[in-house]
Amino acid sequence: MCLLLAGCSENPPVVEKPLAGPEVISVSPENGVEGVTGKELTVTVIFDQNVKCPTAQQKNVTVDNGATVAKVNAFNEKVTVNIASLEENGKTYTLVIPKGTISGFKEHQDAADEIRFSFTMKLVEPYVPSELDPVKSLVNPNASQQAKNVYNFLLEQSGKKTLSGVQSSHSHKNDFVDAVYKHTGKHPALAGYDFLFLQFSPTPDNWSWVQNYNDISAPKEQWAAGGLVNYMWHWNVPNSKADWDNGVNNYNFDGYAFYCDQTSFDIREALKPGTWQNDFIMKDIEEVAGYLQLLEDEGIPVIWRPLHEAAGNYDLYGPNGAWFWWGRHGAEPCKQLWRLLYDQLVNVYGLDNLIWVWTVDVTKGAEDQYMDWYPGNEYVDILGVDIYETNTDAKTRQYQALVDLTKGKKLVTVSECGNIPDPAKNMDAGNKWSWFMVWCNSDSNGNIVLTPSDANFKLNTSDYWKKVISSPYVMNREDMPDLSF
Repeated sequence: MCLLLAGCSENPPVVEKPLAGPEVISVSPENGVEGVTGKELTVTVIFDQNVKCPTAQQKNVTVDNGATVAKVNAFNEKVTVNIASLEENGKTYTLVIPKGTISGFKEHQDAADEIRFSFTMKLVEPYVPSELDPVKSLVNPNASQQAKNVYNFLLEQSGKKTLSGVQSSHSHKNDFVDAVYKHTGKHPALAGYDFLFLQFSPTPDNWSWVQNYNDISAPKEQWAAGGLVNYMWHWNVPNSKADWDNGVNNYNFDGYAFYCDQTSFDIREALKPGTWQNDFIMKDIEEVAGYLQLLEDEGIPVIWRPLHEAAGNYDLYGPNGAWFWWGRHGAEPCKQLWRLLYDQLVNVYGLDNLIWVWTVDVTKGAEDQYMDWYPGNEYVDILGVDIYETNTDAKTRQYQALVDLTKGKKLVTVSECGNIPDPAKNMDAGNKWSWFMVWCNSDSNGNIVLTPSDANFKLNTSDYWKKVISSPYVMNREDMPDLSF
């Protein structure tokens, strides 16, 4: 009996109380987040201590509505869950990490409680391509009658005919226009000129390769013959105030350039009144206005394409971030310069003969950036795209990108090209280009070369030129009506 009593008096074993499980400190993104985009999402859960998630437990982590858990990883106090197969359809997904899936490293410790995380995807409406339905008037309410005539004519031809066009050599002559006529028997409907040599004008008499811009005989000839006139501007700027003060010495470009990698001219400073850069651009704008006024005095409307490839080329050309100086510092100053140019030419200098064409350089994959660079419907009449490709296929991607930009409210055109997009293929595809403009190439003697060896031009063979110019979908100068009334 005593032995039994002695046994009953022994203390029972001590059972330790389990330690609390790991607790969540934060979840990123936050629970309940809305507007998530993309097909994948990484959810990061931070605990108050180092945790683990054994492989056997990872299969218990789930997400609903057709999404999948691609990977679960635990490292130190962080657990990441990679979710895949998401859809941007506005639905809400819920991620569940059941209790017991995540644990700490201490003995006699509970596992982490269940974790529920929800997020809602952005609602993206199905893509519906815009239809071309351009506005019926120019952005300048005081546009000249001739400018209105040209614009109305382009509206009428949209989807029926594409106008042929060529960019003259930099001589301010009709040499390319004449070369096409000599080869095909037809003149291009549109002739392009360039204010590239603004700093040299007026030039010496012995400069046969470039004329003074106050000699407008070439555009007068084109307009009088029924053709249309286009001007662009490779805008040369000085590298410094000293270069500007020195002028263009010996008739060369020392100290002046338009490429970003050749000048440090800053568009941001040029937009500030009182800076030497601003003084320079305002003087240049005044000079260009004078030459454009000569054309207006003759009743010649100008399809005006300044600051071309204005979208900056999206870093395509290296760390400077743009091909030309007006795009170097991003979209905002570039748009400001466009609006300043419009205000000065239209409202200050009273030019009413301009049809404003804004140009992008359509780099594949950059279409979602166009709107960032677009100066606005109230400053642009026509959208242009510069296309240099080693084929003559229909340019449906480029066409639709431009139409979508304004939901079809602006005419669209191939404002520059190398190999000419096949007019028949484009018409079959429903691409209503207003015109195409072939860039000029010449040999060392200054003679026009219709078929350069460059891959971006070499498909413009002798036979292809004749095919394009004679196409029933192309309008040449000989087919143009009188728009001068």
